[in-house]
Amino acid sequence: MQREEKQLELTLEALISQVADLKNSLVSFIYKLENEYDRLTWPSVLDSFALLSGQLNTLNKVLKHEKTPLLRNQVIIPLVLSPDRDEEIMRQTEGRVPVFSHEVVPDHLRTKPDPEVEEQEKQLITDAARISPDVAQKQIQSLNKMCSNLLEKISKEERESESGGLRQNKQTFNPADTNALVAAVAFGKGLSNRRPPGSGASVQSGQPGAGAIIAGASGMQQVSMSGAPAQQQPMLAGVQMAQTGQPGKMPSGIKTNIKSASMHPYQR
Repeated sequence: MQREEKQLELTLEALISQVADLKNSLVSFIYKLENEYDRLTWPSVLDSFALLSGQLNTLNKVLKHEKTPLLRNQVIIPLVLSPDRDEEIMRQTEGRVPVFSHEVVPDHLRTKPDPEVEEQEKQLITDAARISPDVAQKQIQSLNKMCSNLLEKISKEERESESGGLRQNKQTFNPADTNALVAAVAFGKGLSNRRPPGSGASVQSGQPGAGAIIAGASGMQQVSMSGAPAQQQPMLAGVQMAQTGQPGKMPSGIKTNIKSASMHPYQR
């Protein structure tokens, strides 16, 4: 008998300690909701919920432990009922219960729900018993389908929001290439001064058409025309003068005869 009483006392102490920790966590969380709501973040709320959930699980483990006596078999009987103020009860209840009288005993020592709650539970049980198994199964399937569609929509919205955020954050240009292009256009940075091979010398400003005339004259085929020697010489002289007028270039050794426009090359 003494062993059982000792085990009961240890269990009650452990339960009181667990309940006190749970109460402190609830008080802290309620204080945050009432006084720090303007700067309260969602991760902080999740942390508070996780702490409360862990403490509730620990309390359930203590209650379900094999060494914990069945508290439902224990009966609590009020020994003294008084309408006077009790300081010890005030201290134990932190000022919530000033007296232990006939008015508060039914509320604090009740082992069953309120009569109104019992009536609601009975009504729900009666309504559930009226539904046939087939109808209940159809309702369950319909509810599962609605939940599945809702979860699919939520998952789709999350995927679309994540992909949209990735597209917005993805960089579509290279800053180094952009800066190099701007520096090349504005300041000529990185551009080469070399000219491609085979390009001719610069043409003098006083003879803008000399290079083109020389190139055309050197590329013409020599044609001997016996019919118009007087008309060919001025053109030839003009070509030779243009060739000799450029300093630093060798005159072309090919004698070119320009055809007259008034004579056909096959005229007899």
